[in-house]
Amino acid sequence: MKVGDIYWVDFPAGAGRAQAGRRPAIIVQGQTASEHLPTVLLIPLTTQQDALRFPGTVLVEADSNNGLRRASVAVVFQLTVLDRGYLSDYLGKVSAAVLQTIWNTFDEITERTTQTNPS
Repeated sequence: MKVGDIYWVDFPAGAGRAQAGRRPAIIVQGQTASEHLPTVLLIPLTTQQDALRFPGTVLVEADSNNGLRRASVAVVFQLTVLDRGYLSDYLGKVSAAVLQTIWNTFDEITERTTQTNPS
């Protein structure tokens, strides 16, 4: 399990608008951490293109490397942690460009790069 890998995940029913049910998700937890933790950090994907109206989303086009059948939206603002028991089949891997866009989007929604003197 590596950063950028896409797996099918059975998301449990959550509160409010959190993604739930069986859907692909992108692993964003490093391999070293994954070797020691029973949980994994994930970004859920949805095929609902209207999700792109929200900040914190990234379009992921379907291709032979990522294994997606339809263009999907990475819902970065719904970064979540789950027990790895919720993961099932490996689909593929996002491109380096898509992964960089996801990291940039994460930085934007957390304002991580604009904080010069956190207090």
